[in-house]
Amino acid sequence: MNFGKLVSSLSLVVLMVCIMAGTSPAADLTIALQLAQASEGKKYLPLLEYLGKKGISATFQTVPDYRAAATMFATGKVDAMFSGSGVAGTMIIKGLAYPVVRPVNQDGTSTYAAVIVAPKNSPKFSGKADYFNGKKVVFAPLASAGEIYFRSLGPSKPSLIITAANHGAALESLARGDADVAIIKNHVWNKEKGKYPQLEMIHEDKGQNPDGTLIVSKKMNPAIVQRVSGVLLAIKDDSTSEAVAAQESLKISEFIKTTEDDFKYTFVILKKAGVTPEWEFKF
Repeated sequence: MNFGKLVSSLSLVVLMVCIMAGTSPAADLTIALQLAQASEGKKYLPLLEYLGKKGISATFQTVPDYRAAATMFATGKVDAMFSGSGVAGTMIIKGLAYPVVRPVNQDGTSTYAAVIVAPKNSPKFSGKADYFNGKKVVFAPLASAGEIYFRSLGPSKPSLIITAANHGAALESLARGDADVAIIKNHVWNKEKGKYPQLEMIHEDKGQNPDGTLIVSKKMNPAIVQRVSGVLLAIKDDSTSEAVAAQESLKISEFIKTTEDDFKYTFVILKKAGVTPEWEFKF
């Protein structure tokens, strides 16, 4: 599916779930979720319940595309977003948001890297963009471990660029023979590679990107930011059923403090790819 069609279809899907604390008539914050499928939002519902139990009323809203997310941030329609590092780093570069916390996965990881995958016996990656010349390349659009990494390598002349809904879909596309090479997240490859004995990793980037960071709008009330981050940072020591349910649903062990320093490498590849404060979320 091409990215334009994906955006059009996603724009028809909006997930709005509110959990209110006390008698407050309005949510303390609205959190945007970037989702390939609206059903993925279900995994965040226990976190909403947990925040509600802690006295923080919240609303989740899916966003149809990155440009819409930027507009929502700029106009104050959303306060925060759980985001991949590509769009999170872009929001920071554009001066719209700053990072607060990110989850630590149950395996202890909180960052990820790009890998290049191809059919077995394919030529090893040369390290240069011209490797992609004449090849069909598939990746998730605007992802640090997808299109951003591809663009950061410099100009190339692939025979076809295929955009996938997510990293797993990009891997499936490669396995079907739709593409010659895929650029995806290393954690996805490590989890799914057993299903694809005909494929192999031909390169792994050494740079690391923060995974699933919660970024907040610079327009958001700092006192609420502090409350939310405090609750999320304390979840690891909370044995209540709500805390456990949230951690299990998200498959995380805790949240950790995250700052712009954690995006140092992400900023490098974003800038190499051509992202500036004026960039409009398209190449």
